[in-house]
Amino acid sequence: MAEDQDDSQKTEDPTQRKLEEARKKGDIAKSQDVPIWFLMLATAFIMAAAGPLSAMIADPLVRILDHPHAFRLTDGGAQQLMGNLLLSLAAPLGIIFGTIAVASVLGHVVQHRPLWTGEKIKPDISKLSPMKGLQRMFGAQGWMNLLKSFLKMGAITGAMMYAVWPEMTAISEAGRLNPEGLLAMTQAIAGRLLLAAVVVIGIIAGLDYIWQRWTFMQRMRMSRRDVRDEVKQQEGDPHIRARLRQIRLERSRKRMMQNVQKATVVITNPTHYSVALRYDPDVDAAPMCMAKGVDDVALRIREKAKEHNIPIIENVPLARALFAVVEVEESIPREHFEAVAKVIGFVMSTSKTSPGGARK
Repeated sequence: MAEDQDDSQKTEDPTQRKLEEARKKGDIAKSQDVPIWFLMLATAFIMAAAGPLSAMIADPLVRILDHPHAFRLTDGGAQQLMGNLLLSLAAPLGIIFGTIAVASVLGHVVQHRPLWTGEKIKPDISKLSPMKGLQRMFGAQGWMNLLKSFLKMGAITGAMMYAVWPEMTAISEAGRLNPEGLLAMTQAIAGRLLLAAVVVIGIIAGLDYIWQRWTFMQRMRMSRRDVRDEVKQQEGDPHIRARLRQIRLERSRKRMMQNVQKATVVITNPTHYSVALRYDPDVDAAPMCMAKGVDDVALRIREKAKEHNIPIIENVPLARALFAVVEVEESIPREHFEAVAKVIGFVMSTSKTSPGGARK
């Protein structure tokens, strides 16, 4: 029976298969601050383009107010006016909402590739458990989230103070400024605040993503037994694979031994090698290897040849050469034609006088 594993046993990096399985369940490394930072960037872009966008929105409205007599509201004129107005506003509003939409998507895409899963919305009874809820609130992750919240608040407050403090004198004298000066001061302060917020939130988002990635990889770590079990699942039990290889090898040898009886001659080195060749001029373009082996297998080939009266010829260099270069059920290479032809010619010339097979 498998023993329970603690975190100290999980010393191995997660495999790609485990990461993919976690991803299918919606379990990924993700920081909630990264999308917020992209939305702030989008806000900064919109504010930077506020002048042109405002002009694009205001122009059609100004034309209506300046020339009200140019528009008819009867006979469908009101609908046409409204359609033209909406068409005029489509471009600036499309830029605004499109920028926000793109920023929202990028906030997730930069962290992980697109993911669609229904695992997160499936009912989970464990989430209703008060004990589980208390563990999430007062566990290590809960305290870490609380600490991060305080650090974020402190960093943002410090950034805002840094942005506003140089303007404190101007703010205290704001009552003396004319509307244009007050607007300019407000824009300057708002710009500094937004820039400070973008920088600080960007740093916080980057650090939080690194933290989330690290904790996720730590949570996904595996023990050596987990890795072995996964390898077994993917590639099969090594013992089973070895047994299958042994079965295939035995079947191949059995089939090879059955082929020996079809051989014309067995060329052998009596102590190690045996190569059984078949040559039928009506069928074979060249002599074909029917079986080959060393040591015990070579001995079995010779015994099988004796059982079926197949001639056995001793030729040490040729037996070694053929064993090295030719595979079973393949024709011998051209460079060995002459040597093999001499052997087969000798066998055929002696077969008439020695029907039980020739041996040299």
